[in-house]
Amino acid sequence: MSILVVTGTSTDVGKTVVTAALASVALQSGKSVAVLKPAQTGVDVDGAGDLAEVDRLTGGGVTLVELARYPEPLAPDTAARRSGLPLLAIDDVIRVASDLDATHDLTLIEGAGGLLVRLGTDGFTARDLAAALSAPVLLVVASGLGTLNHTALTVEALGASGVDCAGLLIGSWPQEPDLAERCNREDLVSVSGVPLVGAMPAGSGSVSAREFAQTAWAALGKSHLAN
Repeated sequence: MSILVVTGTSTDVGKTVVTAALASVALQSGKSVAVLKPAQTGVDVDGAGDLAEVDRLTGGGVTLVELARYPEPLAPDTAARRSGLPLLAIDDVIRVASDLDATHDLTLIEGAGGLLVRLGTDGFTARDLAAALSAPVLLVVASGLGTLNHTALTVEALGASGVDCAGLLIGSWPQEPDLAERCNREDLVSVSGVPLVGAMPAGSGSVSAREFAQTAWAALGKSHLAN
């Protein structure tokens, strides 16, 4: 089984760009790739969600599956209740993920917000999903002040459930990092006990698919995640 759950220390840390980068590197390695987005929030029924961005950045060739969509930019369970739409069930997500895994070399599951954001019925989270699938988690982290605490807490929460953290990845690394960012990059490993596998340059999501492929390979091509 080759399933990887992509989550973050919070919202807006770069999970979608990182998911696209992982997919791009796998495609360049000749692998078949699926990306599953269990719940998309903050997008109208006809709007372009995170999977559309993955499709654009990878240039196509990735199987894309979204299971639920809610218009308000809230945690999925809250957005579902407010909209009157059905909540996701973890069994349905597990079934779809397992089916994708059976037909693809790599299946990426992108969560919503941070690790413990509630995704659906009974308050299940990305951590619960990873545990149920025996899948490792890649943790996307911020670069600035506060990231050491957020990262350490999230890694601790993963460990408490016996979920393996495959590594940390900085979702947006500035061209001119400030003092805190430079120190954080050095300290993330020591405070979390988890390896830092790379960093995506700030603005990576605004380039063409061809440029993105080069950026993704430069950031992740030599990491264990590319194997």
